Amino acid sequence: MIKVVTIVFAICFLLCWLAVLRYDIQMFQQNSYKPERYKDWAKEQVLGHLRWLLLLLCGLVWNKYLALAAAAIMLYYAYWEYKTKYKIKIVYTARVIRLYVTTMVIGILLLLAFYWLFGPYAFFYAALLILVLGKLMVLLGNLVNSPLEKAISKWYYKDAARKLAKCPDLVIIGITGSYGKTSTKNYLYRILSEKYNTLITPGNFNTTLGVVRTIREKLQPFHQVFIVEMGAKQPGDIKEICDLVHPTIGIVTSVGEMHLETFKTLENIQDTKFELIRSLPQDGLGVINADSPGIASYKNMPSNCPLLRYGVTSGLLNYRADEIKYTPSGTDFTIVHDGVRSRVHTSLMGECNVLNILAGAAVADRLGVSEAQQKTAIAKLQQVEHRLFVSQKGGLTILDDAYNSNPEGARMALDVLRGLNLAEGATRIVVTPGFVELGKKQEEACREFGRRIAAAADKLIIVNKLNKNAIYKGAVEGGMSKNDIICAQDLAEAAAEIRRLAVAGDAILYENDLPDTFK
Repeated sequence: MIKVVTIVFAICFLLCWLAVLRYDIQMFQQNSYKPERYKDWAKEQVLGHLRWLLLLLCGLVWNKYLALAAAAIMLYYAYWEYKTKYKIKIVYTARVIRLYVTTMVIGILLLLAFYWLFGPYAFFYAALLILVLGKLMVLLGNLVNSPLEKAISKWYYKDAARKLAKCPDLVIIGITGSYGKTSTKNYLYRILSEKYNTLITPGNFNTTLGVVRTIREKLQPFHQVFIVEMGAKQPGDIKEICDLVHPTIGIVTSVGEMHLETFKTLENIQDTKFELIRSLPQDGLGVINADSPGIASYKNMPSNCPLLRYGVTSGLLNYRADEIKYTPSGTDFTIVHDGVRSRVHTSLMGECNVLNILAGAAVADRLGVSEAQQKTAIAKLQQVEHRLFVSQKGGLTILDDAYNSNPEGARMALDVLRGLNLAEGATRIVVTPGFVELGKKQEEACREFGRRIAAAADKLIIVNKLNKNAIYKGAVEGGMSKNDIICAQDLAEAAAEIRRLAVAGDAILYENDLPDTFK
């Protein structure tokens, strides 16, 4: 009988572990394959599962039928895990498959060792232990694979460098910033494409590996301009990309308090963002947003190449947006540069997009794109999905700023919400989980966010429990009634509340959408 129980238990365990391991590796991928970032999530998950592990272990000591019950529970859990839809799906890259196989092999060897050394019951204990500690086993699998992964990454990196070396006339533009870099990248691409054959890093390919992949898979001899988005979560990240692509033009769209858990201080963020400008040659060009407080306050501004400053409100600007007027069809404003005034129209909304367009105009002038070509491109710019993307649905105005996750960008989104020309009596609703990875400043940042929401919106739906108390307190301090604040467990519950509350004519701002690593 014990053999039958063991076999049934083993099959159920294997199905369950396959499902759980997929989720664990998915979270490792969402944490950019960084063990130090994944550890924090894994520890929390392991502690959360210890209680039911102890209960099952107690049952297994005395009763084989409870072993079958445990198998049934695991089978149900595997089915539930398989059916669960996550916000960011796992991407089955070659690295993910290698990690999957390696971790599975380690687990199976551990199971067999326990079975042969201590008998069937030890097998049960080992299986349950693996289910709980499997999240940490992913780190062991990554450690085993690390020499191979480093060798593969190094070969890809050198191959990308060789391919770039064959394009000596390619103009390479780097774009970084705490927010605005993806939108600026897309707008600049559209403007420069009026004259040049231009390539950009797609989507969120803003890491070294993403840039390497873009070069190896997308770059062709006929490309004249390559726009590279550069993200950073720790010092040195941007320099690493610059050492590969060697940009001659660099844009810093903003500097704000993001990823403080790894950066620790705003000064470290400033230094990291300006790694891009310091990498430029003497005849290069740096383009910086002077309206960004984190840029304006930077004390170690590089002087290795000329700098152009753009903005709306700051003084001593090379490029200024003036006479900004929001209309139902978009935004009209004047670009002022060297005394020349150029009136442009865009369907985009918000000061943040005006700033992003200004950065694109400065670079376009440098590369000889005519005023007429720029106006044509700016008029045809399309909103970038999830980055203050404005749409109409069922009579509702939807402001989708789900990819934004920093206080300054959220402030701009709230300004747009407050400035919308809605019918009298219409309701402005904010749906948000707040900010993450701000370290010690996270609570106060979310509290201040709540105060700003109270000034811009009529109702607030707080999603998830992570920042619930801080945002709630801030909103109440800002004057919002407790009856107008709703706390939802997840986005599905928030959507149900919106269906209950919102009517045609109302406006909803979705500000930030936390990945599955945060609850």
